Amino acid sequence: MKLSHEIASVAVKAWLKVFTRWEVRGKENVPLNEPLIVVANHVHLLDPPLLILSLPRWISFMAKEELFHSWFLGPIVRWAQAFPVYNKGTVKYKREVLKRAKETLENGFVLGMFPEGTRSRGGQLLPGHPGSVIIALKSDVSILPVGIIGTEKLKGLGWLWQRPQITANIGQPFRLPSVDGKMSKAKMKLRTELIMREIAALLPPEYRGVYHEAVGSPIGIEAEK
Repeated sequence: MKLSHEIASVAVKAWLKVFTRWEVRGKENVPLNEPLIVVANHVHLLDPPLLILSLPRWISFMAKEELFHSWFLGPIVRWAQAFPVYNKGTVKYKREVLKRAKETLENGFVLGMFPEGTRSRGGQLLPGHPGSVIIALKSDVSILPVGIIGTEKLKGLGWLWQRPQITANIGQPFRLPSVDGKMSKAKMKLRTELIMREIAALLPPEYRGVYHEAVGSPIGIEAEK
C-alpha cells in the first residue's frame, strides 16, 4: 500500500465514522498473505472505497472504461490502481484484461470484482456474469464474498445528518470446484451461480433479488461427475 493510500484511508475512515454508522463484520475471514479475488454486490459509487476501507488489504478493482474518462473519477480510479474493462471489447482486448488480472493475482495482490457487472439501482442482487469464474479458475485462487448493506441510502445530502447504517459483511473464502474436461456454458453458469449465492447469503433477504430462493438450496455441480 502506498503512503498516499494509507493517508487517504485514515481520512476517509474518520469521515465515515462521523457521517455513517459504519460496521465491518467478519474481518477475521480475510486471508492476509495470499492472492485473492473479492466479490461483492454493487449498489453505489462508494462501494469500491468502502470495500478497500473494510478489508485489511488494498484492493485493485476492474472498473468500467468510462470511469477513466471522467474529469472527477478518472484521477481517483487511476490513483486507486484500478484498470479499465470494456463491456464490448474485442477478443484480443478481453485477453489483455485477463492477463492484467492474472498478473495482479500472481503478484500476491487482491483483485476486486462486482459480478453483477453494473450497479443495482434498486439495491437488489442482479444476475451474475462469469468473469470472476474465468479469472478464479485460470489463476487458481480463493474467492472472498462480501455483502454490502446500506449504501443505497446515500442519496442527496440528507443522509449526512441521518447517519445511515452501512455494513460490510465478509464471508468465508472458498475455491470454485475444478472443471473436468471442457468448460461448457452450463458449467460456467453453475459456478457463477455459486459465487452469487455466496454473496446473497451475506445479505438480508430483501437484498437478495433474483437469488432470494436460491440461498441454501442444492446447486447441482455434483451432478457434473
